[in-house]
Amino acid sequence: MVFKPVGRGASLVDTVVEQVQHLISQGHLESGDRLPKEDELVTQLGVSRTVLREALSRLEATGLVTIQRGRGMFVAEPDGVASCARLLRNAMTLTGKDLAQFMEFRRVIEVEGARRAAELARPEDVAELKALVLEMNREDQDFIESVRLDFKFHLKIVEIAGNQLMHSALGVIQEFIMTAMVKTTPNPRDYDFSRKAHMDLAEAIGSGNPDVAEKAARAHMALSETSMKEREAKPAKTPKKRST
Repeated sequence: MVFKPVGRGASLVDTVVEQVQHLISQGHLESGDRLPKEDELVTQLGVSRTVLREALSRLEATGLVTIQRGRGMFVAEPDGVASCARLLRNAMTLTGKDLAQFMEFRRVIEVEGARRAAELARPEDVAELKALVLEMNREDQDFIESVRLDFKFHLKIVEIAGNQLMHSALGVIQEFIMTAMVKTTPNPRDYDFSRKAHMDLAEAIGSGNPDVAEKAARAHMALSETSMKEREAKPAKTPKKRST
């Protein structure tokens, strides 16, 4: 197993992720294998710790890598690796038009996730959701970082719901969801509208009422789907769209 220095012509995070995926698909890394320590990876790949940690976070979200605190980083178990790698390979062939199908898939997961989260959410979970809302909508927040935090907010809801399969499924299509968010979010972000839309959903989950949470999640996803359709209908224009 040899990690190669990352070139400077593309996204460093994307390149690190692709290199690990390639090593796994070619059998150079197998389930249960321990990855080199962070210091070693930084040296071998020639990237910063920030880039490496973002790449590892993405790999962990897709289920290809597990990070065990105090033990290290490992390639995930065979079933998870095979299914995630297959989905990732298939995803590479998708066009922009296919994103609508991922939006529908996301809606199914997130609406049910919101219902379950309302039943299970602890005060600290709701507090974390609200903190993410405030962080993503800081007026000095980098646009792409705000989109990443937006995705993290939605992933956290599914995490609270406690269904690992749903959580992994959402992680697998992370890139497609974020692409949809970029397309439906104005740059600069409509901070006031986005803050209210996300805070309403967080508070609905905090209410402890599954019906209230479901209604809020459906309304939230409807905004996202409507914005995407409007943007696709007018590809030559870039009108200000509300973030969802």
